[in-house]
Amino acid sequence: MNKLSQEKIKRGDFIIIGLTALLVVFGTVMIFSASYYASISENDGDPYSYLRNQLIFVVIGTELMWLCSKLDYHLWGKFYLVFLLAGLVLLLCIFTPLAISANGATRWLGVPGIPFTIMPGECAKFAAIVFTAGYLDRNPKIAENFVRGVMPVLAVAGVYFLLIMKQPNMSTAMTLCIIVGGMLLISGAKWSHLGTLVGIGAAGAVVLVFSDTSGYRYQRMLSFLDPFEDALGNGWQVVQGLLALGTGGLTGRGLGNSIQKNLYLPEPMNDFILAIIGEELGFLGILALMTVYLIFVWRGCHIAMNAPDFLGMMLAGGITIMVGVQVAINVAVVTSTMPPTGIVLPFISYGGNALMIFMASVGILLNISKKSSL
Repeated sequence: MNKLSQEKIKRGDFIIIGLTALLVVFGTVMIFSASYYASISENDGDPYSYLRNQLIFVVIGTELMWLCSKLDYHLWGKFYLVFLLAGLVLLLCIFTPLAISANGATRWLGVPGIPFTIMPGECAKFAAIVFTAGYLDRNPKIAENFVRGVMPVLAVAGVYFLLIMKQPNMSTAMTLCIIVGGMLLISGAKWSHLGTLVGIGAAGAVVLVFSDTSGYRYQRMLSFLDPFEDALGNGWQVVQGLLALGTGGLTGRGLGNSIQKNLYLPEPMNDFILAIIGEELGFLGILALMTVYLIFVWRGCHIAMNAPDFLGMMLAGGITIMVGVQVAINVAVVTSTMPPTGIVLPFISYGGNALMIFMASVGILLNISKKSSL
């Protein structure tokens, strides 16, 4: 092994560190800009509450990223059953007094007096990645066998899916299934098996949406098809997001000069923060952000392809799929290309659970890249 390879093993993938830092810093700035008026309205005139919270999340996330970069990634594979059970327990806790409901959904766990909450759905996605990688690593060829390889993984994903749907949180449930499906694909599962399952899943999604024409999911579908038909009701958030994107134009109104964040766009620092980015920084700002994400996904694929073993490839592949899928879905939602969902923009949207999980996942990528000889 030459000196360059040894140095590569020592420091890991420097590019992905820089990209993560860039995304997190940019996200923190945009969260402050997007949340300024909402924070004043919700916190007795204090404009900095969301910023302070996010800075705490960033510090914790950075520590987790450092820790995971030092922790041998093979440990994740050894404890894949522990992560399976931990994800299951957290999802079941939604049915206990620890559950917190808001806006018609029960997606959080918390203890009275403690401001920090846990989102079991976000944790379940990470648990599914670790379980899938660890289970298939026991026999890398097992994915070619539908009964012994594919079915156990799908059974776990199915249980997670049903429990997340009970919150309800269809977008997170579908994202988890896409991540697991992608990992099965790169593990060597047959296209015919996965194609059949995709068809069944799509049919099931249609049934879920249209089985109750007065339900929440059906109304979301209607607001997607024509958000302006009910612009003051179900289509309000989508319409305000499109107005933000449209008025941003090519170069935007300028950082901090968004109009839609002035209590027009609901919770602009969360799922629809991309609309505020588009309004303030314009099409060029979004283009630059998407370029950073594309480079991030490329580096993730590079780490997966050059991983020293099957487990490293699967972990890196699952993490990269998670980031890429969430970016694609978030962009599709904000641009009204698909029905509104609750998927955050990785490293950018406000929130501690998602940010800490993403940053810890980057730490795992770094540890895998350290072990690579390329």
